[in-house]
Amino acid sequence: MPNTTMLSEDRPILTARLADARRRTDELFSILTPEGLYERPIPERHRLIFYLGHLEAFDWNLARQVFGLESPQPEYDKLFAFGIDPIGGGLPNEPKSDWPRAETVRSYNDRVRERIDGALRGSAPLPRNDLDTILHMMIEHRLMHAETLAYLFHQLPYGAKIRPRGAIPPSPSGTIDVRPVSIPAGIATLGQARKDGGFGWDNEFEAHRVEVPPFSIDSHKVSNRRYLEFVQDRGYEDRRHWSDAAWEWKEREGFRHPPFWRERDGAWVYSGMFEEVPLPLDAPVYVSHAEASAFAHWAGGALPTEAQYHRAAFGTPGVAEREYPWGSEAPSARHGNFDMRLWDPTPLGAFPEGASAFGVQELLGNGWEWTSSVFEPFEGFRAHPLYEGYSANFFDGQHYVQKGASPRTAACMLRRSFRNWFQPHYRYVYAGFRLVHP
Repeated sequence: MPNTTMLSEDRPILTARLADARRRTDELFSILTPEGLYERPIPERHRLIFYLGHLEAFDWNLARQVFGLESPQPEYDKLFAFGIDPIGGGLPNEPKSDWPRAETVRSYNDRVRERIDGALRGSAPLPRNDLDTILHMMIEHRLMHAETLAYLFHQLPYGAKIRPRGAIPPSPSGTIDVRPVSIPAGIATLGQARKDGGFGWDNEFEAHRVEVPPFSIDSHKVSNRRYLEFVQDRGYEDRRHWSDAAWEWKEREGFRHPPFWRERDGAWVYSGMFEEVPLPLDAPVYVSHAEASAFAHWAGGALPTEAQYHRAAFGTPGVAEREYPWGSEAPSARHGNFDMRLWDPTPLGAFPEGASAFGVQELLGNGWEWTSSVFEPFEGFRAHPLYEGYSANFFDGQHYVQKGASPRTAACMLRRSFRNWFQPHYRYVYAGFRLVHP
């Protein structure tokens, strides 16, 4: 039975989940100083004030369509409707003064939340499953942005953030035994079936089976320690390891190490969310797809395909497949570093109870995993009429599938059909990788 998010939940449960998702994003914004809210920590993204309004505008633009509501502030509905594709053309350059004051945006947020909640308490003029789908979209969109906000905030100077009580720095290194794990030939089921009645974003449909030949995959993600060997071998300066587009981009940007690393007095440190610490050598390295691909070439391996990831994560030596790598038990703190409990990665090997049937570790949590698969629709894809551009705008051959989860990925998005994607030259995401071998 695939681990779909069922649409049979009672409305009070879904509305309580929406309230919890709002609480999480409200808490995120509370760590910013007033000045930090108007910063643009990543050039390809809007100033952070945009996201304060965007979360509510998304919910409101969805709700007003289905409930037939009149907008009290249509100019804000439009201003905060859409973000920026990191590939998409020229970078924004408007001054801070072009954006509304924070208290004005928060007032807009309060009004639309109140009207949405009023509509949800009333009798919905649409079928039950349609309302459930809308609530799921509101919840998961908000939680996706909770992760986006985390990596945006990560790029801010420490003085622009207020460290929340209980936030701990990245863990010191442990020791791991990385080994190749042989995966026998078998079937990988990608996607989910509409007939099963579960919630999913449009790119998760339709379920289909893929025959996967035997392969070998690393038991753990690539660590900072292993990636340091690539850096010390001048991998960033060796043209042989890079595609033409990746080399041109890297040379233009002028970087020579992973985005979360800093060199201080001849030593490497890791730039954590709230402080710098000595580089945790046995934590996963976070890099772009282009950097992961260059390392794979240097190391004589390759990035796994989406189907290979599925086979290693959810397959078994028999014909059965699992809901999660560890089985059918709901995700918990024993299984991995996910669901926003921590701000930074943990040492590899810290969650042995999360291993797959083949003994592959941390396939969910501690960093998304790049695949070699271009983000494309499955056969039977249909764009959702209320959000037609969610996936279709990115079926351009320039984005790659990520699987798994990061420390800041909500547990509801750990279902095996969930797909993340980014273009190969985007360096800010909490994404690592592991290698497959012939």
